[in-house]
Amino acid sequence: MDRAEQIDQVRRFDRTATEHVGVPHDHCLGRERPVDRLLTAATVTLDEADPDHPDARHCLRSYFTELRDRFETGFDPARSLLPDAGGLRPPHGLFLVARLHGEPVGCAGLKLPSGAPAEIKRMWVAPHTRGLGLGRRFLAELETRAARHGSDVLRLDTHKALHAAIGLYRACGFGEVSPFNDEPYAHHWFEKRITAER
Repeated sequence: MDRAEQIDQVRRFDRTATEHVGVPHDHCLGRERPVDRLLTAATVTLDEADPDHPDARHCLRSYFTELRDRFETGFDPARSLLPDAGGLRPPHGLFLVARLHGEPVGCAGLKLPSGAPAEIKRMWVAPHTRGLGLGRRFLAELETRAARHGSDVLRLDTHKALHAAIGLYRACGFGEVSPFNDEPYAHHWFEKRITAER
């Protein structure tokens, strides 16, 4: 998409938001306008990174801290089924980091076990960038990469306290299934059939 097409897309989005949400075009009661958020979202990059890269470690620390604060029992990564993010390195997996103006603002991992479904692990988006669609972008990118790897099923598990994440997974086509692992922090297990891009 060239620059003119991007500008046209942003203008169409702004007009649609104004019509459906009733947001005045020139001001938004002190809030960031939808078009501003769309432009901000367009500047976020998703890059593959080693889990030991400083930006990846920053995201994982932030993720673990948030889980400790949100889970009634706290969170200890050593008790989780993926205690070492090194399991998200090729050829067994991959790890993505989202950056906004060079700042790490999110992460997501993909396990690619041989002869078994691909599995999403450690997906997190920084609170100040939520609402930019990064969760959907991570899911779409991981689905594409899993399909390219030859997987036809993509799985994930999550905790009952993560209501927004559960809603996102359902909205993106994941269906709840019976438990497929013994993750001590999981209350919901999801699965999606995927196909390689033609």
